[in-house]
Amino acid sequence: MYSPTPEDWREANRARWDERVPIHAAGAFYDLDSFRAGKDALRGFELAEVGDVTGRSLLHLQCHIGLDTLSWARRGAARVVGLDFSEPAVEAARSLAADLDLSQDRAAFVAADVYDAAEAVPDRSYDIVYTGTGALCWLPDIDRWAETAASLVAPGGFLYLAEFHPLTDSLDDETGSRVVHDYFVRDPWVDTTPGTYADLDAVTVHNRSVEWVHPVGAVVTALAKAGLRIEFLHEHDVSLFPRYGALQRHEDGYYRFPVDRPRVPLMYSIKASRPARRRN
Repeated sequence: MYSPTPEDWREANRARWDERVPIHAAGAFYDLDSFRAGKDALRGFELAEVGDVTGRSLLHLQCHIGLDTLSWARRGAARVVGLDFSEPAVEAARSLAADLDLSQDRAAFVAADVYDAAEAVPDRSYDIVYTGTGALCWLPDIDRWAETAASLVAPGGFLYLAEFHPLTDSLDDETGSRVVHDYFVRDPWVDTTPGTYADLDAVTVHNRSVEWVHPVGAVVTALAKAGLRIEFLHEHDVSLFPRYGALQRHEDGYYRFPVDRPRVPLMYSIKASRPARRRN
């Protein structure tokens, strides 16, 4: 249900994520054994849109347990830094980096609120600031997020965001064919559903979450106001999980609506760059 923002929104969300870290680390959804054995956690469209990261520095905001972060290191990034507000998530990411024999010089993880990232991360700026796939919904102030993220993009570097499309929050959960929620709502959605997307039947105690909808236009505008140049905004007709009962899993691992259904965007991606400094 939508309601005014509760004062303890951050504490409630952190308690929810802290509790779910061991469930995610042990379960089949993230499949850490396969990841340790070499499985890549990144999505095909991300790899194509970000491009070659060899020799570059990369900051991953809201990194959870670090699979995407470490996948960029495996793909040649000279240094990756992951940041998340959940201490257990950061500890799990550090443990996973150690399992992969990645030193802290190659892969470091920091426990901090994303709004405090500029003061918390070890470097002043990064060639690539990467984030997304279920990250922005946990933040009440998208302008503050954009200012923080943009401040960490090095001259000549870029921010890359891959995120679930906010339209998906407006559609009914069963068929995804009816608009049942306000796309432009400002109040957060307060939910108390137990379990987790990685294990719907998991027994959990900290079940209250507070999430916000950020229209695509608001995200693009916030990044532009923060001084970044929008290189592209791409919308994708795929999801990473069966958000609606009507979605079907394809051989490439993505979920799509049946071919006889009109398509709507289920995810989107943005690349926004900071111009290189001019030489005198």
